[in-house]
Amino acid sequence: MSTPAPLLLLIEDELAIRRFLRTSLANEGYRLLEAETGQQAIRVAKEQPPDLVLLDLGLPDMDGHEVLRQLREWLTAPVVVLSARDQEQEKVQALDNGADDYLTKPFSTAELLARIRVALRHASHVSGPADAVFTTGDLRMDLPGRRVFVADQEIHLTPIEYKLLATLVLHAGKVLTHRFLLQEVWGPHQVRETHYLRVFMAGLRRKIEADPAQPRYLMTEQGVGYRFTAE
Repeated sequence: MSTPAPLLLLIEDELAIRRFLRTSLANEGYRLLEAETGQQAIRVAKEQPPDLVLLDLGLPDMDGHEVLRQLREWLTAPVVVLSARDQEQEKVQALDNGADDYLTKPFSTAELLARIRVALRHASHVSGPADAVFTTGDLRMDLPGRRVFVADQEIHLTPIEYKLLATLVLHAGKVLTHRFLLQEVWGPHQVRETHYLRVFMAGLRRKIEADPAQPRYLMTEQGVGYRFTAE
């Protein structure tokens, strides 16, 4: 018996965008639910929980950030925000409220589809990675053994470097804000010390990237945070 295609919920009030995405997503084999307002979206999501949500922030009845907050009270599926709002603070707020990714309009269909695939792949592996060996490209991370290898050579990481890398790996494909990483790695009293992140991220890149100036795994989301990209 074949597994049904992922079910996506598109929350978007502009008819032209819904029509465009309806065609693009159907061509990729996705099943689609649609909602034009925040209230409708919450009702639809409760009736038929989706595998992934595409959320526009500019809805006619309520702000998209509030929709996100309400969905996150019970929905664990990834949420990709699609918005014309390109200010860094909007992105940070959405990600801190539980969004997995943020795509600024206008965007290419290819990029959207890639982000959807990454979010779904991350969601499918989110249970149980802490007792597994994570491998991507020439990087291997033995999580239970707390050991890291690049091209089969063991790399020594400081405890903070290891914790930072593990946090990124366990959320592979997801944009993690500066605040989230600082809280996870250094604790709740250090959430403003973004220079810590820059220093330790630079150190990690020197150790695991073939070319730290052109990183393959540890990607910067300018003004927002970092993303671990798995292949």
